[in-house]
Order: sequence, then C-alpha cells, then structure tokens
Amino acid sequence: MRLLLLEDEDTLADLVAAGLGQAGFIVDRSASLAEAAEMAEQFSYDAMVFDRGLPDGDALGLLRSLRRRRDTTPVLLLTARETVEDRIEGLNTGADDYLVKPFALTELVARLRALLRRPAQSISPLLSLGNLVFDPDARVATADGRPVALSPLEASALEILLRKPEKVIRRGQLEHGLYDAGTIIGSNSIEVLMHRLRRKLELAGSDCLIVTVRGLGYLLRPVS
Repeated sequence: MRLLLLEDEDTLADLVAAGLGQAGFIVDRSASLAEAAEMAEQFSYDAMVFDRGLPDGDALGLLRSLRRRRDTTPVLLLTARETVEDRIEGLNTGADDYLVKPFALTELVARLRALLRRPAQSISPLLSLGNLVFDPDARVATADGRPVALSPLEASALEILLRKPEKVIRRGQLEHGLYDAGTIIGSNSIEVLMHRLRRKLELAGSDCLIVTVRGLGYLLRPVS
C-alpha cells in the first residue's frame, strides 16, 4: 500500500515513515502543501496522512481541493490540534480519521489498516492463491503452511501480485507500488526482484507461478 505523508517536522516525519515502512507501506513524503498537491495529482495513493499546520497553510485547504474533484482517497489528519471543534472541522471537511499528537505509531498503523479495510478499498485481511497465503499485517507468507522467507521488498511485490491474481501487473505498476518517489530504480531492478521471488516460492513448495508476460509485466497464477 502506498501512502502520502504530509509532515514538515523532519524528526517526526523520519520516525513515522520508518515505522510505516516496517509495517509494509510505501511512503512518499512531503513537507509543504504545494508539493503534496502536486504529488497527489501525479501519483495514485491508497491513503494519505496530513499534518494540519504546514509552513504554507492549513492542510484542510488541500483536503477540500481533493474532495471537490471527487478524490475519495482516505485521509487521516495527524495534528496537535485536539479540541472537539478542531476534530469536527477536520471530519466535516472530508477527513476519514483524526489522530492527535503525541500518538503511538502502532495506533497510526492500526487506524490506517482499518481505513483500508473499508468496503470502498476492498482490502482483505488475508490474501491467498492456491496453497500460497499472505498476511498483509504480519508481512508473512506461507506455502502449504510452510513459511516463505521473504525480504520486505519481496513481500510487498508478492502482495501486489496477490491482490490481482492471474492479471498482468505492468512493470510501472510494480515500481509505483514498491518504491517511493525519490528512489532511483535500476533498469533491471524489477527483473531481479521477480527472479528472486519466483525462486523462493519454488523452494518453499508453492503451487503458484510468477509468469513473465513479455513486453507487458508479470502475473501470478496457480501452476495447474
């Protein structure tokens, strides 16, 4: 899952981005409303986390803009403003949830996962195909009950493939879901990643196969 984090406090942004990354999210960071607005237009996000007080204004302005153009991406407001009036204002503007600073990172992760489980997002607690099962929360995969030893990047790639089984996932879609906007991606990074993931699934006894669709991308399907 890819998130946009709008937070101008560098130390807090570092901590939140690191924690969300460990939880399996890809995080694009922004420190200003102008930059965040540009990123929201350029990329597709599964959820957004906004601090309200930014150097160039209140994030509610950006939220209003998103909702006016019918962007329904879940938005969680992360802010030091704790009055009931502040919370009501944020929710009435179109926010989906509100978390007051200071906060526990585990709660932020739990709230985001709850937002992503809402019907409009169609996020299933467990993903499975054949004898392959992946738990997005624990970032753990098993094949016929046996654990598959995956790196964080491999786990994220498997999740992307499992969310659209037997459908071609284009290289660009994989890059978008695996790397943040500032990452320099090697020309064969996806190919190497898919090779490693394919090999690990085979060694674990998975009955699912990663198929290369030449010129298009990759798909995951049962062997039989």
